[in-house]
Amino acid sequence: MRTPLKGVGLLAFMLVVASAGTALAQEATDTAFRKWCLPCHDAGPDAKIKLGPPLNGLDGRHAGTFAGFNYSDAVKNSGITWNEATFKEYIGNPMQKIPGTRMAFAGVRDTKEQDDLWAYLKQFDADGKKK
Repeated sequence: MRTPLKGVGLLAFMLVVASAGTALAQEATDTAFRKWCLPCHDAGPDAKIKLGPPLNGLDGRHAGTFAGFNYSDAVKNSGITWNEATFKEYIGNPMQKIPGTRMAFAGVRDTKEQDDLWAYLKQFDADGKKK
């Protein structure tokens, strides 16, 4: 016979497992950003221009429009508005997506890492605050 206490224990266990899964997913996205982007880009509340522009507020932003960064004409004239699909296509092979870009980067071919990068970046609004 089931007692209410056993049901509560099962629910508590499921919540712990779910929160651990969320923490692991967050760690994967952070790791992907540090591995692939952080050497040249920042994101978050204290993001600064580095070799590349900060990536805050990327979802919905027009390519080549971060104030203060000197973009190539190719990027400024690309007509791209960043969303999940355009980001993944670009990050897979930047020089093919935007010929003439100064982003000399071979690309991230692994779709899981592309997913992790997008998940990381889309969490920040234009001011670098988490949504």
